[in-house]
This record gives sequence, structure tokens and C-alpha cells, in this order.
Amino acid sequence: MINIKLDYVLLDRRMKLKDLAEATGIAVNNLSVLKTNKARAIRFSTLSALCKALECTPGDLIEYLPDEK
Repeated sequence: MINIKLDYVLLDRRMKLKDLAEATGIAVNNLSVLKTNKARAIRFSTLSALCKALECTPGDLIEYLPDEK
């Protein structure tokens, strides 16, 4: 399973979703889908904009969690 850690990165940066939306030009509702881990895909341009605004790398935002068997 792929997990998006946007909520943790935002907490660490003391940043609100609205502020991130303004910094990236990405709609708040689209960021909310990522933050709640309900996204089925993410564009590289979106990932790049997030990394630039949050001053992080993709590895800070995305993690792989093995499926439990």
C-alpha cells in the first residue's frame, strides 16, 4: 500500500491546507484528497509543486507499507 504523508508534513511545517493551496495553485479539495489518503494517483507535476512548496523530497511525502498477509 502507498501512503501519502501530507498531513504529517503539514503539521511539521505548521502549515494549513489553505496556505499550501495558495503556494502551489492546487485546489484545496484536491489537496484534501491527498491529505486523507483517498487519492488513487498523483501527477508528477503535483508532486513537484508539493515538494517545492514544502521544501521536501518525494520520499518525505510518500511511503510504501507492505500489505499484511
